[in-house]
Amino acid sequence: GNLSYSVGQYNRVWIPDPEEVWKSAEIAKDYRVGDKVLRLLLEDGTELDYSVDPESLPPLRNPDILVGENDLTALSYLHEPAVLHNLRIRFAESKLIYTYSGIILVAMNPYKQLPIYGDAIIHAYSGQNMGDMDPHIFAVAEEAYKQMARNNRNQSIIVSGESGAGKTVSARYAMRYFATVSKSSSTARVEDKVLASNPITEAVGNAKTTRNDNSSRFGKYTEISFDERNQIIGANMRTYLLEKSRVVFQGLQKNLIIQEWEAILSLRV
Repeated sequence: GNLSYSVGQYNRVWIPDPEEVWKSAEIAKDYRVGDKVLRLLLEDGTELDYSVDPESLPPLRNPDILVGENDLTALSYLHEPAVLHNLRIRFAESKLIYTYSGIILVAMNPYKQLPIYGDAIIHAYSGQNMGDMDPHIFAVAEEAYKQMARNNRNQSIIVSGESGAGKTVSARYAMRYFATVSKSSSTARVEDKVLASNPITEAVGNAKTTRNDNSSRFGKYTEISFDERNQIIGANMRTYLLEKSRVVFQGLQKNLIIQEWEAILSLRV
């Protein structure tokens, strides 16, 4: 082929869209280096002359055979639209909320209970390698538990995400996994004991924001202790990175809220 062609006809690309964030389009005419316009055919059949910067062409779309992969690192093109599209396909069409990105587990919050956390599922993941099973929070927990037991070294699982992403629930499932596979003899499950302390930490560490009426303004570190038989013997929770300024001080966007509370307090006085 002619090496002057950077992107050939019939290749598919992603272009920004104000409603869908990214929209798929097929290249209707070969693109030559230096062209200012890319002729595209949208999925609804309309043609579009899309202005391009030769230094920054639209990201290419992955072939269909790769869409839905359970590990994002298996994609030929790994960029924002490819990641979002793969997650959407797995979530919307396959009803799968978990996807790997290497050793990282990406979780989509379904905002409903799913039948994928029972004891049978826990036992299915117990003893398995992380890459041999479908992506799951239990697979991550098993890997940490196995490394701790095999190498006798402390392990850490970082659960991060924006407000409402499901961090607390994910941490609870990980603790439930540890309690089950370690055959903890405690009558009250460790995750229940740890979560029972949440109201205390949230009372001084939560604040109302423009996005969330009850947003956690602190990081939480939970340490689970195991004995020589790898059974849970206790847990310790401490907070760190408390955003004091956001707990005791209201930003400019909250002036109306402050004024309303001042009015209510003055009435009570």
